[in-house]
Amino acid sequence: MSVLHESSLTSLTLLHRGKVRDLYEVDAEHLLIVQTDRLSAFDVILPDPIPGKGEVLTTLSNFWFEKLQHIIPNHLSGIAPESVVSGAAEQEQVRGRSFVTKKLKPLPIEAIVRGYLVGSGWKDYQKTGTVCGLTLPSGLREAEKLPQPLFTPSTKAAVGDHDENISFVQTIELLGEARAAEVRDAAIALYVEAANYASGKGIIIADTKFEFGVDEKGQLYLIDEALTPDSSRFWPAEAYQVGSNPPSFDKQIVRDWLETSGWNKQAPGPHIPQQVMKKTADKYQEALERLMAA
Repeated sequence: MSVLHESSLTSLTLLHRGKVRDLYEVDAEHLLIVQTDRLSAFDVILPDPIPGKGEVLTTLSNFWFEKLQHIIPNHLSGIAPESVVSGAAEQEQVRGRSFVTKKLKPLPIEAIVRGYLVGSGWKDYQKTGTVCGLTLPSGLREAEKLPQPLFTPSTKAAVGDHDENISFVQTIELLGEARAAEVRDAAIALYVEAANYASGKGIIIADTKFEFGVDEKGQLYLIDEALTPDSSRFWPAEAYQVGSNPPSFDKQIVRDWLETSGWNKQAPGPHIPQQVMKKTADKYQEALERLMAA
């Protein structure tokens, strides 16, 4: 299994290095997105990559982009990533972990949909009876399925900063009323269809994050990645019970270890024990295998 902490493509211009993805310019109309094996926790990029993680994110995203394209078009161009770089070494870096996408203008929000009361939403609810300003019925318990999925957008933070939840009124201020409603409706429709499919594969999608972009004509597209263990909270259905937070198919194992490590959650991050990294890699792979099982 290949491991890539950081891509180094000299045949293309590097535009941006994010927490996980490296972004290159292909031409005036296309970008290359390389999904590395980097892992971030508490908004800090950790020094050790998760083997195979970028390939899992890419394979699952491609699966969902195809499955959900009837709801909204996505940013994929259909161009093979190996065809836009030079030489065998660069082709090896991008193979199985990259997209060549249309160059679109990203919207300045993260479109989060919550189907279950967990994480920061559960903390909000315990204090205020609301989640991101949306009032919920009283008496709900941790990890309980919500009466209907909630659209709870946030701002996009730079690497090292924290995203901030915003209200729908603030979303309208950022996007305009029509676009805000279009994004909300698309995000909820994507979540509902994906959650229904995943439930048949033994996975509960508790919540997820989508990103959207627009072209020069104003057409809305699904961009970035979609419905992966990095952007979603996947629970094994067999371990789910209301009142407790089930183990998830993501980096929670790493987070749990970090919480007990004495780390102050400031950069640089500590090295993670090998067995913790292996368990995390196995969780990513299990999510992929469950969701894509025939």
